[in-house]
Amino acid sequence: MSELPRRKMGRTGMQPKALGMGAAFVNRVDEAETIATVERALELGIDFFDTYAGANEERWGRALSGVDRASYYMQAKVGPHPERPKDFSAASTRWSVEHSLQALRVDYLDSVLVHDPPDIVDPLGPGRAFDELQKMKEEGLIRHIGLGVRQHEFHKAAIEAGHAEIVLTFLDYTLLDQSVSRTTMHLAKKHGTGLILASVFGMGRLTGIEPNRADEPRAHAMWQWCQEQDVDIKHLAMQFCLDAPIDGIVMSGPADRHQLQDAYDAATQEIPADIWTDFEEQFGIGV
Repeated sequence: MSELPRRKMGRTGMQPKALGMGAAFVNRVDEAETIATVERALELGIDFFDTYAGANEERWGRALSGVDRASYYMQAKVGPHPERPKDFSAASTRWSVEHSLQALRVDYLDSVLVHDPPDIVDPLGPGRAFDELQKMKEEGLIRHIGLGVRQHEFHKAAIEAGHAEIVLTFLDYTLLDQSVSRTTMHLAKKHGTGLILASVFGMGRLTGIEPNRADEPRAHAMWQWCQEQDVDIKHLAMQFCLDAPIDGIVMSGPADRHQLQDAYDAATQEIPADIWTDFEEQFGIGV
């Protein structure tokens, strides 16, 4: 079993470990488990954290209290706060970032993403979210600006406008779907944009739980093949993403310490070459 390597994050200068930790599910469990999961991530050497504005960020502040601020990267988002959802005005952008800073107990954020805008023109417009984030960057409150959204045309607009130093994309680079490799990956490399590949386990379809054969025939076929070969499909799913030709990292979204450990084990597992050869012969993808 290997250790997590460090990765270049585009032109940002950040060099986090290859596996980051997101907050989508761990913020939904009880506070003690959230804090314990963050603390376990630190023990494992994970140093890139991604949170949601207004989603129990205070827990992360408690978990990281007393930890050397220079030893980890903290990323927050503008757009998901329940008090101002999908509000990408300058005022709400600043309000959201300031609330994250306070909740997380930090005096700067390494990166802030514009999260899931319904129309990319909104946050890109003059005096809107990206402009305000640039001002906050100049003030030293944030260090890098990015975008978190599924639509690849949004990635293109933000990258080509020069606003996105980082793009978080999800469910489009997995064993089941590699569509981002035909779009954003090439553009990000050209412009020096860091990429974060999230949902590498396909929202549960690649975790080892048997997928529904009728609804997910390809996922089920992969699951069955792994069962027959005595291979953990989580290991294949994670290693496939870690092998992606990007300047960036893979993001896990665990709900608790056990899922975090599963993701870490998958990220540090060495898969024999013959397993990949056989898997590629069967399904047409490999490393």
